[in-house]
Amino acid sequence: MKRDVSAHLDIAVHAPAALQLQLAVARQPGLELNESLALTLDGSEVVPREVPGPHGSRIHVFDSGAGNLRVQYRATVLGAAEPEPVAAYDLAAYLRPSRFAESDKLLGFAWSEFGCGIGDPEMPARISAWVGRRIRYAPGSSGPMDGAVETLLSGTGVCRDFSHLVVALLRAVGVPARVASVYAPGCFPMDFHSVPEVYVDGVWRAFDPTGLAPRSAYVRIATGRDASDIAFLANHGSDITVNGLSVTAFIDGPLPFDDFRLPTSIH
Repeated sequence: MKRDVSAHLDIAVHAPAALQLQLAVARQPGLELNESLALTLDGSEVVPREVPGPHGSRIHVFDSGAGNLRVQYRATVLGAAEPEPVAAYDLAAYLRPSRFAESDKLLGFAWSEFGCGIGDPEMPARISAWVGRRIRYAPGSSGPMDGAVETLLSGTGVCRDFSHLVVALLRAVGVPARVASVYAPGCFPMDFHSVPEVYVDGVWRAFDPTGLAPRSAYVRIATGRDASDIAFLANHGSDITVNGLSVTAFIDGPLPFDDFRLPTSIH
């Protein structure tokens, strides 16, 4: 499977800042990756430092002066990622509540609605389908500080909100769950995409309650507890404005069929 992905950012940096990018394809065994990353500040090259993160994630860290920052990333991805070993620490960490997946606030609701999920391999599919029915996809309907509770109460959101609610409900009923950012061929509107991953029968399986793109074509970028771990841009110590963002993701040939009721892995 050949996939071509890209991301372009146009950022106004209003004062010197320490910035972090997470938009490079995750390094995983089984993938052949041909990529380029170019950063310029007012036309001058900026060289970031790559920091490896969990699950193959890569954070590009750099200091930027004030000015107009342009970021261009392109990658061609061949092959299929091999399943990563499941660490005992991950199974513990991805059961805990987190900033945007406040499972501790949803314990009573989740148990009364779904019951106990421990030892029930069908629970992730039921919760993902429930969120897909319960929440309406509406671009611009949520803010960057909204979490799973706000999404449940409002009944609307974008992909990250769907992911947070699925993850929070699963953790609340005892099932380890995490969030992944991906390039998603076929996604409309095209953007960085966020999906929940769930520990099912000894492996991590992806669900997508939005149904926006076939999961077998996904390309993993970053993986973590919630959006705070997988943000494509983090700003420390300054004021910035994202003036432009464009993302592309294509696959050779027709898009594969996806039965969203069934679990699958991100390859």
